[in-house]
Amino acid sequence: NMNAYSFLFTLFLSLQSQGKLEHFYFYLGFSYFNKQKMMEYNSTRGNWIGFTDFSIVASYYWNRDPWDRLERLVEMRLMCYENINFIQTIGNLSTTPSMRLKSVKQTDGRHPAMLVCSAYNFYPKQIKITWLRNDQEVTEGVSNTDAIPVGELYYQFHSYLEYTPTSGEKISCMVEHVTLSEPRIIVWNDSLPEGEKNKIIVGLSGLILGLVIFISGFIYHRKKSAVYNSIRQGEEM
Repeated sequence: NMNAYSFLFTLFLSLQSQGKLEHFYFYLGFSYFNKQKMMEYNSTRGNWIGFTDFSIVASYYWNRDPWDRLERLVEMRLMCYENINFIQTIGNLSTTPSMRLKSVKQTDGRHPAMLVCSAYNFYPKQIKITWLRNDQEVTEGVSNTDAIPVGELYYQFHSYLEYTPTSGEKISCMVEHVTLSEPRIIVWNDSLPEGEKNKIIVGLSGLILGLVIFISGFIYHRKKSAVYNSIRQGEEM
């Protein structure tokens, strides 16, 4: 009984170099029962194939049923030909990753420093991050997460590098993704972030201003004391 099965339909599109599409659509239908793959229909072959003793027998009868063949043709027409623009739109979806390189604290490890190179909000999920030290690939101390789904479409990916800082070295991470025409390289700058620099500048400015006020007050007090002493000495004479 066909109603006892659940169907999963998969669509494929291959483009010919001459731009002709009509002969390059094909349609696959899968029949499952209790999460086990039972049968497969391929529009290129035009028949069902069974994978169990029962489904092999069932496929024999389905392949000889003219109504089943007609139903498969109608499904292919409705699901493939009538939705080709939508299918192509899905296939062309892509989003360039936004990247960030920063230092993170670690509780333990063989090296005193750790960097993380992160890629956010990209699609498709295939991405590669490579660590470079003085433009040479680094493999020791590297660990990666899987591509983590964010919402229904986007992904994020994080790569970590444990290392021992050396004076004058250049650490960078290289990101490769299908949306990038060439690998993007982010160079680690171990100087203070702009926000921290601003805090230090404001702090130093306040310190200098306070010191100037203190010195000015001290000088004013000394001058005032000198004038007062001179007047007092004159009165005594």
